[in-house]
Amino acid sequence: MSLVRRCSRTACGRPAVATLTYVYADSTAVLGPLATYAEPHCYDLCAEHSERLTAPRGWDVVRLSDGSGPSRPSGDDLEALANAVREAARPPERAAEAGGSASGAPVTGETRRGHLRVLRSPDS
Repeated sequence: MSLVRRCSRTACGRPAVATLTYVYADSTAVLGPLATYAEPHCYDLCAEHSERLTAPRGWDVVRLSDGSGPSRPSGDDLEALANAVREAARPPERAAEAGGSASGAPVTGETRRGHLRVLRSPDS
């Protein structure tokens, strides 16, 4: 018995990387990451067959990604990162400059904002 699951397509012996299921009520074919175990009503497909998959006329194909592979950051991700860097670079609030913080704790050379820290230079 082989531990590697193979593509369900006839005469294809490549290893499976995705699982295809059909939702007949919605006329939808769902292609997602390889299921943890073989299901009787699902089809395991190799990379080539999963990329070339088409559905019958009138059907939709939904492709689910597993999220484990490297993905390119979107424009929103890059903008959020830039905004976080700008926020971290802003000068501390006036309360911190006056020698105290809003919570009454003494101000040290570091200001915390959520999970980011702004460290002041020793010259200031």
